[in-house]
Amino acid sequence: MIQVLTHFYILLLKIAVFSAGTQNGSGNNMEILPGAWQTAGYFHLLEDKQVAVAGNHTSMIQNTHLVDTLLASGINVVKVFSPEHGFRGKAADGEYVDDSTDPRTGIPIVSLYGSNRRPTRDQLADVDIILFDMQDVGTRFYTYLSTMTYIMEESADKGIPVIILDRPNPNGHYVDGPILEPDHASFVGLHPVPVVHGMTVGEYALMVNGEGWLKNDRSADLRIVPVANYSRKMRYALPVAPSPNLPNMHAVYLYPSLCFFEGTSISVGRGTPKPFQKFGHPDLPASAYQHVFTPESRRESPNPPQLGKECRGQDLSRFNKEELKQKDRINLGFLLEAYHHFPDKDEFFNPYFDQLAGTTILREQIVAGYSASEIRAGWEEDLEAFRQLRADYLLYPEQ
Repeated sequence: MIQVLTHFYILLLKIAVFSAGTQNGSGNNMEILPGAWQTAGYFHLLEDKQVAVAGNHTSMIQNTHLVDTLLASGINVVKVFSPEHGFRGKAADGEYVDDSTDPRTGIPIVSLYGSNRRPTRDQLADVDIILFDMQDVGTRFYTYLSTMTYIMEESADKGIPVIILDRPNPNGHYVDGPILEPDHASFVGLHPVPVVHGMTVGEYALMVNGEGWLKNDRSADLRIVPVANYSRKMRYALPVAPSPNLPNMHAVYLYPSLCFFEGTSISVGRGTPKPFQKFGHPDLPASAYQHVFTPESRRESPNPPQLGKECRGQDLSRFNKEELKQKDRINLGFLLEAYHHFPDKDEFFNPYFDQLAGTTILREQIVAGYSASEIRAGWEEDLEAFRQLRADYLLYPEQ
């Protein structure tokens, strides 16, 4: 019955999205409007409610923060739930974030990347409804999806509605990578989806609900405010950097390919002005890699890999951004070539690699000398099955 109701709701959403696109001339020459911007679609649901906002620095309505917009409209915001990097988006990757109080508004900020990763019963006791609004980048290991899932699970237990204010996916035009296996589920990947899933946050939430992926067979009381004038093939330049080490669209487009290096000894440029736009290591040979950089301690990366060591590698910031955003697959060449040239193969991988990949198979194939095409061939059957599963939850047209 839950699946039937979920799919009926999705059908209604698709009709609404299609109708809006038709009225706007298919949206091709219209401004993309994230869900948060469409206040008429959700403000009426917040009247006389005690509202919690699950958001961060990306939760903007044009140049005004969502929380400020809500308060200016007389809506009772009782607290904010913040994800990795904190409410203002300044904490480094993996950095513990304490609870705090917003100095501008006096609203309590409850960190979901500190002493707890999910809201507690006490933290939800004074909440009637939750607004979720964060800019995702379309990869399984980006932790905002895990925060959303945990919020949905705890809200389902207490019967608290969750409204997802949807935003475009800058890597939403393709699906690629290995499917996560259950034994490798973690905060950097909870569900059996590929590395690049090709869904918006709203679509992903519908899948989590519809596939019964919440604990205790629960279903969240979920509502989506969809993006207007948007199709999956549109390239959306993020107006705000989604996290400290993804400072620009070069990094966002390269992130699905380079994040695998986080499970190795290789630096991805943390501690430099170009994180996720280069990679290197002190032991990579100068004959193969001419670019040189030295990671330093910076606010967004206080203790980066290979701190203070001169690394040889490749500068990818030179790639044409227009070409990068047309790519429709993970570039395995960076990883395979670095492994090939790395002198001490036993020191290349660390245990985190299998968590990121969601499987041991990718590491085993690299060690065995598989080519990119051979590795990719092993994904195809699972990816096709995922595309068919995903089709039921998509809200936006392909073109």
